[in-house]
Amino acid sequence: MKILITGVAGFIGFHVAKKFVEDGEEVIGIDNMNNYYDVRLKAKRVKILEDMTEASGSFTFMRLDITNMGMLEDLCSRAAPTHIINLAAQAGVRYSLTNPSAYIESNLVGFANILEIARKFQVQKLVYASSSSVYGSNESMPLSESDRTDCPLSLYAATKKSNELMAHSYSELYGLETVGLRFFTVYGPWGRPDMALFLFTEAMINGKKLKLFNGGNMLRDFTYIDDIIIAIDRLVRKENTGEKSKIFNVGNGSPVQLMEYVHAIERALGLKGKYEMLEMQPGDVRNTHCDSQKLWEYIGFKPSTTIERGIIGFVEWYREYYGN
Repeated sequence: MKILITGVAGFIGFHVAKKFVEDGEEVIGIDNMNNYYDVRLKAKRVKILEDMTEASGSFTFMRLDITNMGMLEDLCSRAAPTHIINLAAQAGVRYSLTNPSAYIESNLVGFANILEIARKFQVQKLVYASSSSVYGSNESMPLSESDRTDCPLSLYAATKKSNELMAHSYSELYGLETVGLRFFTVYGPWGRPDMALFLFTEAMINGKKLKLFNGGNMLRDFTYIDDIIIAIDRLVRKENTGEKSKIFNVGNGSPVQLMEYVHAIERALGLKGKYEMLEMQPGDVRNTHCDSQKLWEYIGFKPSTTIERGIIGFVEWYREYYGN
């Protein structure tokens, strides 16, 4: 395989690329390296991938924004990827409240470009990131792929639902195989600094208060990065059976209270946190709970890493990376 991975300097993109390079595949990674969070962290991820090339498969990086159709076409005409894994997107529910244009450009215009590239260069499969946020105010738990997704609570969620509809239309019109992945609260080493685990760990170590929205009274289906990577790897390699357009939940299936998550971080750090209880944020959902039966039936795998084990993995990385 020759795999084009977008958003390769991001949290999930880095881990996906690392897996395929370790397995001896040829990977072309692109990222716009924007400053939504610390660019040094992104650059370090890319450097690790570049340093792997001699001992494993090959990795080539190019700084490129998926909204630039001309550069995408030029790259694919030269690289001729057989598969695309699209993980480039403007992330973050809360950021979408104040910067909506970033989501329109990256998540809609950029994704349309990826679909068109996949069609034009006849890639065998396009795997792309959706989000559990598409379920919005749906209170049917656990959440399954057949549940309603027409009530998004944020622009971010609306763009991800739009991606699913756009991909489905390309599958119907052009026979392009597309696989959408509704990720449930992914966490782990090399995670994004704006995510709960990173923020809580940083606050505890520095003796600052943890901001707990809705008084910490929320359920989240936290999913460890290693489980996400196994699922993506199997889905990319899986021979197509049946319909061309597929959607899968990718989540642990064992939701925990946010306060339980916080206590697990405290145990891993050997510290006691200070809390600031805040109201529910606009765009947030109260509970998520993943039904991963469809994923299990298709690839024989569903995430299962406990939060205790996953948080320890993150804390070990954090202490080594930041030296504290």
